[in-house]
Amino acid sequence: MGYKVVVVGATGNVGREMLNILDERQFPVDEIAALASRKSLGTEVSFGETTLKTKDLDTFDFTGWDIALFAIGSEATKTYAPKAASQGCVVIDNSSLYRYDPDVPLVVPEVNPEAVEGYAKKNIIANPNCSTAQMVVALKPLHDRAKIKRVVVSTYQSVSGSGKEAIDELWDQTKSIYNPTDDFKRKVYPKQIAFNVIPHIDVFMDDGSTKEEWKMVAETKKIVDSSIKVTATCVRVPVFVGHSEAINIEFEEFLDEDEARDILREAPGIMVIDKREDGGYVTPIECVGDFATFISRIRQDSTIDNGLNLWCVSDNLRKGAALNAVQIAETLGNRVLKKA
Repeated sequence: MGYKVVVVGATGNVGREMLNILDERQFPVDEIAALASRKSLGTEVSFGETTLKTKDLDTFDFTGWDIALFAIGSEATKTYAPKAASQGCVVIDNSSLYRYDPDVPLVVPEVNPEAVEGYAKKNIIANPNCSTAQMVVALKPLHDRAKIKRVVVSTYQSVSGSGKEAIDELWDQTKSIYNPTDDFKRKVYPKQIAFNVIPHIDVFMDDGSTKEEWKMVAETKKIVDSSIKVTATCVRVPVFVGHSEAINIEFEEFLDEDEARDILREAPGIMVIDKREDGGYVTPIECVGDFATFISRIRQDSTIDNGLNLWCVSDNLRKGAALNAVQIAETLGNRVLKKA
């Protein structure tokens, strides 16, 4: 006996990935529905060998459905997630709407799987920000060994984190540079993204940080340990898919780089590729389509006591969004619902 699953926002990048990953991981689905807004009504999406026609989110009755994977913006989620939850369907939400709600668990299954058991307060579980998800997968096993005091992270985030229009913008700008007859388009980003980097993701806050940077701080504390100090600089780079992070970690006690490497090799969801030679590391283009979070460039930081540096790369549409949501559904099924 499997689950009745709804994918909300099934025509978007993340929604389509959710459908792909549910099939790839052979999630026990008895029945599946793909929902979208009225403007996308009837659009066909794939679930393995099956073609689904999207149904109208506005009129859909969630009664009798077990799990809804939400991949729509916060405004729409504010309307439809409580509706689904009130009709008995557990919502796993990819937006930022519920991440900081104390009554909603924020879950990365390799890090805090037990947190799913707190879903019942609102019948909702939150999926973290893409940049946070991959980082905490790397931090947790090291924190368990040596306790982390402080993290300094610089991110190099792909345009797919801003949606399909951003992917199109990078593509169009790149073409226009090589072909001056093409129109130069800038709609998504405040500055040119092609052959450039932009140190600005989400809105600016009063202290000079951006909302994306604040999210990494707040979410790491909620998922891993509230005592960890985090400072982040988040940068958009001209890469289509795959987020990269340079992470500096300060521990309460010394952790040797070789031991850290061994710990990470044994940790769930991580693949260590760390050879000190040309090409002995992973870049974002190599992680696309993969489930793993890749770790490279593990080395001591001699400028501080008990310091370590590492390079972290992951497919942001997968671990940063769709994969993590499906893993939450798996964890929920194994620990709570237990139907399959």
